Amino acid sequence: MKKYTPTPIDTSDISLSKDLLKLTEKLAENVHENWAKRRLEEGWTPGPVRDDEKRTTPCLIPYSQLPEIEKSYDRNTAMETLKLIFKLGYTIEPKKGGRENASE
Repeated sequence: MKKYTPTPIDTSDISLSKDLLKLTEKLAENVHENWAKRRLEEGWTPGPVRDDEKRTTPCLIPYSQLPEIEKSYDRNTAMETLKLIFKLGYTIEPKKGGRENASE
């Protein structure tokens, strides 16, 4: 079997504005909410330690209550996604009249 060597696109030259850093936190929270929803649907429950056999995890709590180390995983995913969007030549603009709810 050939050894797998991850080769993500280098986004180290991309910096995000303050507005996009705020968006990163919102995206990170949503990443956690989607993960938690999926886990609950799969039968996982909150527990003191992660146990794959018993399907328990201490991370089935609101994002705001997660330890910073756990939040950092979600933040990194969100930040790298945004940076890749820019690296690939796309832009992100807030909807006129508001930034919070894109469905309005």
